Amino acid sequence: MRKSIGILIMALAFASCKTKQAVVPEQAVTAETARSAKEVIDGHNRIPKDFQTLYIKADASYKDSKQSQNVSADIRIKKGEMILVSVRFLGITMAKALITPKKVSYYEKINNTYFEGNYAMLSRWLGTELNYDKVQNMLLGEALDNLEKGNYQMAVENGQYKLQGKEAKGINKELFFEGANFLLKKQVVAQGGQEPRSLDIQYPAHKEYPKAVLPAEIKIEAEQKDRVNLKIEYNSVTFDEKLSFPYDVPEGYEQIFID
Repeated sequence: MRKSIGILIMALAFASCKTKQAVVPEQAVTAETARSAKEVIDGHNRIPKDFQTLYIKADASYKDSKQSQNVSADIRIKKGEMILVSVRFLGITMAKALITPKKVSYYEKINNTYFEGNYAMLSRWLGTELNYDKVQNMLLGEALDNLEKGNYQMAVENGQYKLQGKEAKGINKELFFEGANFLLKKQVVAQGGQEPRSLDIQYPAHKEYPKAVLPAEIKIEAEQKDRVNLKIEYNSVTFDEKLSFPYDVPEGYEQIFID
């Protein structure tokens, strides 16, 4: 169950192919100390995302301390409203997840189980606060949080702009942007204490489309007692098609709950 929820909820998809070459000139300009945090945030927010629906075909690989697996995934996004993920193995649909601003629904065929619940339950289980916008932003290569509402310190580290902020409960956040287009290269959420946890999301490459600049690849490492690694590669992307979002839990499936 941990494997399936990790793929579907954290990465949403989430045999790998070779990384696609980015057409965006990433790091063509070295980050400069003269930039303010506001300039970096404004530059990142100006990256175009001019679409209403998005259809992504992807490959994903998953690994934890006990197992690893390669799958393919169809990701359908109606911006701001819903995300449907279908995970396939050898061409057979093995699991689906429907994500909306109000709840997460999910079923998988291996154990004939399904889940329905709110983000508070999943946030406790995964070790980081989730909501619909954060899940959507992660898939689009955007900062998880609304950076304009946070308080961040700006620095330059290894030729990239670095925004760093702290929140209550000892949560530290770091975001790294390249200097040419303010594309997000990495974001880290970490919390110490008796049960330390961290979420590290990296975007090694991006691709430019007429309506958006999107990641070509996403690497995710989550650690809370166990370490989980996910790698997602976008094979094809289409914009503003008329998409359907079919989701029905098969009869006879057992509902599961997350404490």
